[in-house]
Amino acid sequence: MKSFDDKDNKKSNQFTIMKDDPIDGHPGYTGGGAISLENMSPLIVDPNEDRVWVDMGAMHARSEVEKRIKFVTEKEEVPNGKPYWIVWVTVERKEEGPYYHGVAASYLEVDREARRGFKILAEHVNRMDKSLKGRVVVDQMDDHSKKLLGDFLKDFNETYWENSTDELKQAFA
Repeated sequence: MKSFDDKDNKKSNQFTIMKDDPIDGHPGYTGGGAISLENMSPLIVDPNEDRVWVDMGAMHARSEVEKRIKFVTEKEEVPNGKPYWIVWVTVERKEEGPYYHGVAASYLEVDREARRGFKILAEHVNRMDKSLKGRVVVDQMDDHSKKLLGDFLKDFNETYWENSTDELKQAFA
């Protein structure tokens, strides 16, 4: 797993910011029903290892944490699970520059030895949606994980943080 602390990884661990619209200029396309995830990046928060990193594999449930794990919906089936948070971060651009538009966290537990994990897929999808809509959903996170996430977002790019809403900043105060 890559850590944000590794200098070599900083370039590859960048947030996606507003790529070209793949359907821009298509004559018969009205855009109905299309959702673009191009400006969303998933972060993994590991409170046990005090680590936060960008892992684009999480977009398809293939992050380093999720690989080779069978997920169940009953927490009791993963008694030795290690807690993680997948945080869906949406970046938008306004006149002042790019900013964190939405941040929403989803919980999961993984037991590597048993190759079992606990997560509620519907919660992950709903949190992705909330992030896309510019909502900040981190109140269910434990204080330590929330501090790790807030520090990461501040340190990752000061401009993103400074341009973000007061609501987002207050969520990590």
